[in-house]
Amino acid sequence: MNEVPAQSPAAWGQPNLRPDDAAPRDLSHHPVSAHDEAAGAAPRPAQMSTPDAPSLDFLTLIPRAYARRHLILSQGFDGTSEHLRISDTTDPLALFNMTVRLKRSIITRIEDAESLAAAIDAAYEAGRSASPVRDDPAVTIDGSEDVEHDLQQTLRALDRDLLVVEGKAPAVRLVDLILFEALTRAASDVHIQPLADTTLVRYRLDGAMHTVRRLPVALASAVVSRIKIMARLDVAERRAPQDGRAGITIGGSAGTHTGRTVDLRVSTLPSTYGERIVLRLLDPARSAQLLTLAGLGMPPKTESAFTDQLNRTSGIVLVTGPTGSGKTTTLYAALNWINAANAGTQARGCELNIMTVEDPVEYDLTGPGLAVSQTQVDPKKNVTFASGLRHILRQDPDVIMVGEIRDDETARMAVQASLTGHLVLSTLHTSDAASALPRLMDLGVEPFLVASSLSGVLAQRLVRRTHAACGGEGCPECFATGYKGRTGIFELLLIDHEIRELIAARTPALQLRSAARKAGMVTMRELGEALVTAGTTTMQELARAIEVHEEELA
Repeated sequence: MNEVPAQSPAAWGQPNLRPDDAAPRDLSHHPVSAHDEAAGAAPRPAQMSTPDAPSLDFLTLIPRAYARRHLILSQGFDGTSEHLRISDTTDPLALFNMTVRLKRSIITRIEDAESLAAAIDAAYEAGRSASPVRDDPAVTIDGSEDVEHDLQQTLRALDRDLLVVEGKAPAVRLVDLILFEALTRAASDVHIQPLADTTLVRYRLDGAMHTVRRLPVALASAVVSRIKIMARLDVAERRAPQDGRAGITIGGSAGTHTGRTVDLRVSTLPSTYGERIVLRLLDPARSAQLLTLAGLGMPPKTESAFTDQLNRTSGIVLVTGPTGSGKTTTLYAALNWINAANAGTQARGCELNIMTVEDPVEYDLTGPGLAVSQTQVDPKKNVTFASGLRHILRQDPDVIMVGEIRDDETARMAVQASLTGHLVLSTLHTSDAASALPRLMDLGVEPFLVASSLSGVLAQRLVRRTHAACGGEGCPECFATGYKGRTGIFELLLIDHEIRELIAARTPALQLRSAARKAGMVTMRELGEALVTAGTTTMQELARAIEVHEEELA
């Protein structure tokens, strides 16, 4: 490997020295490491910058926190070398890292540390505001054939400088492996949680949290910075919450996982011991089988009655349950069913105009045979559920999905839309199907409007399946829980004539529930007990997932 001799800071103020000068200074003549050359790394395409202005490559590839810590700032790229402004305290190793990271030669000039620090902040702020930022910046993460071994190897490498490593930097590789492991285990969320003496990495698997590893406290900042860069968040802002998103593609030695694309939703929150990060993993590969109602675990009888409501040309169909109960996935499956049922001929495509307003758009519903226009809520641009629904109504829709009815304006507009010839699908946060009816009245909708507009309410929960491979005894594959995978349990309340009269009379939810049961509604508990009898889940899991109502104890 070609070694770059350490230079004295005094030589750094001579930007025009050539490699054959008596005092070798210019690190530019070692633009890539021996490893990069062996791997066939190609130099980055030349992107000329205005003299005295930082190059786009520098601002894109060098994290702000790193530039600030080592006091390094690009002064421009002349087509051959990157001109860098440094201080007299800048570490020579950090300069070598620049050649590796930028894959080009460098020429340096010493400046006052205080003014340089201010210039770094100004350059990155200007770069953030001037550069076009995609909503979902694409990042490629490297997979692994042996995640545990590679994680341990990466952790050992992290005692070196974060940018000096063969291949990817250790902090980058560590985040890659954490995300890859989470995806292979089918985690829905990844939590990076700093504590006083350690940093926890936790996965949400089948709705339950599992601590999978503990990282040294010193690594928290590097991991957080890497994730922020992936989501195009402000790395220097540590005192305010931030939200972002990114798209990742699995590369490297990932076997059958290579090429998978996954969307990330990233949330940061300052805590006592540092920034806490949660990443929501939206994996289309995992959700593909869930785009059918049967794939959700819906019994045939319930599915038949539910699709009868989806086949209507107007009215409101609600899906209720707590956060994380799979409501949005059920709505996506419902839209998929509506699209298929109205497919028409291949030339004409779907005969209906299907539109959504969501917060956020969790999965792209555009695909072969599935054409849905999706809009994401964005309060900064005054796009709320209510305003989005108002604009959708001007787009000649047939079917409208509203991600959630959470305020009186959205509730009233959804009712009006359903009464004017549109089928409206939406969600509410209620414990059971009957509770959705008084909830709409609490939001300011008149009882007679609820009675005339509502078609059906589907309440649901997700329960964990008994792990068949270990017979529910617990094994390493299921984290010793005895469960692996989840299925839905449902109750469908259909709005018939009797229920409409009870709604108009403001009948309490408990009495509405009793009337629905007399009319044939199968409750979530009854369906869950059937799953327990079949060995699909356990009574303990069922008790964790749902509430027991008074009439069910009788």
